Amino acid sequence: MYKYGVIIYWSNTDDTFVAEAPELPGCIAHGDSQEVALQNINEAMTLWIDTAREFGDPVPEPKGERLMPA
Repeated sequence: MYKYGVIIYWSNTDDTFVAEAPELPGCIAHGDSQEVALQNINEAMTLWIDTAREFGDPVPEPKGERLMPA
């Protein structure tokens, strides 16, 4: 498990829970429950990091700070 912050919220538009890892641009997942969304974002973070490494792109270090909504 990675130590990146994750934001989970309900999306009325998509009628699902959405999970985002803001420190990994574009890393988003969803699920029918908060638990499933969290499981899916953990998998998405693994894929995001593996893909970045495969292409030689930088992988940001987790900031370890509280995420503030925009």
